[in-house]
Amino acid sequence: MRLLTHNMLSSNIKGVINGFPLLIEAERVVEKQVDFNLDFLKNMFSKIDWKALADASKTMGYDELPDEVPDPSVLDSQEFLQKFHHALLELHLEEGALVYPETGRRFPVNKGIPNMFLHEDEV
Repeated sequence: MRLLTHNMLSSNIKGVINGFPLLIEAERVVEKQVDFNLDFLKNMFSKIDWKALADASKTMGYDELPDEVPDPSVLDSQEFLQKFHHALLELHLEEGALVYPETGRRFPVNKGIPNMFLHEDEV
């Protein structure tokens, strides 16, 4: 599971106020090379929850992103764009779990696929 996907996932357990962001428990992280697409990165920059991305990338062992949302002028920096690209698209959570911070409910991630099925009493 890429951090791009993680940045868009939330939990819909009934009675829970805020289902985002899910915490990551990483057991196995892999890097998969992806073609660099400048236009995609520039378009995604404003749609990403920066704190969730920065925190998730640190959890997965990559601490090259700034903690605070950078000024959009940083999109002119090739160095920043490479780091953003790597964190967003090339880091993959292969094995582990996504954890709902409010309840501690764990959603397993196996072979890069998160299992977000809810139990009957959570719907």
